[in-house]
Amino acid sequence: MKRFNQVKDLVMSLEVDFEKFYDKKNQAAGTRVRKGMQELKNLAQEIRVEVQNKKNG
Repeated sequence: MKRFNQVKDLVMSLEVDFEKFYDKKNQAAGTRVRKGMQELKNLAQEIRVEVQNKKNG
C-alpha cells in the first residue's frame, strides 16, 4: 500500500502543473508534467514487478 500512496501523491502533485500547461500554455509546466509522468511510469512498473513476485512466490 505504501507504493499506491506514492502514486496518489505523485498524481496530486502534478495537478497544478497540468493546469498551468493546459490552461495557461506554460511550456515549463509541460516539461514538469512529462517528467512526473515518467516517474509515474517507473513507479507503476516497480509495483507490477512487486505484485507479480508476491503472486508467484
